[in-house]
Amino acid sequence: MPDVLVLYFSRYGAVAKMAQHISRGVEKVDLIHARLRTVADVSTTTSANANSVPDHGAPYATIDDLRACVGLALGSPTRFGNMAAPLKHFLDTTGPLWLSGGLTGKPAAVFTASSSMHGGQETTLVSMMLPLMHHGMVLVGLPYSESTLLHTATGGTPYGASHVAGADSDRPLSKDEESLCQALGTRLAHIAKALYEARS
Repeated sequence: MPDVLVLYFSRYGAVAKMAQHISRGVEKVDLIHARLRTVADVSTTTSANANSVPDHGAPYATIDDLRACVGLALGSPTRFGNMAAPLKHFLDTTGPLWLSGGLTGKPAAVFTASSSMHGGQETTLVSMMLPLMHHGMVLVGLPYSESTLLHTATGGTPYGASHVAGADSDRPLSKDEESLCQALGTRLAHIAKALYEARS
């Protein structure tokens, strides 16, 4: 069964919860499976090494996970309007995949969380799109045909799903945010399936 890779970094759990809802959306599409993966944290101490297996949550992603997927959902908390360093560090290791064109023509979507409503969500989403464009991926957003996008008072953008986590990063996802995460996953999976079948 073809996989859509749902790849994320989450510090306090909000982006991980979004990833779970996106995965639920992916799995609403017949014959498509969601593969949930995370990335290791990075350290300011250059001699520090992360455990090879995370203590909890999704397993760490590998380049083979990317190579094998038929679509990608990429998620990160905002860091000054940019993706978090651990996710950027992982993407920086994908040069060989870029050279081989391993992601070219595959669809990708992005998602993020911030502590405040105007905490750099849209620029963070765009920052994640840039390396995906270099890989030749086809970007998938959230159209306004998703009516939740028109009335949400919490997260949600046409660039991708988002969540307002609050100053203490402990605010649960709103019903609108959950709905938009699942809608993004389903939209990505439909497009991934169509493109995969066209190549087969």
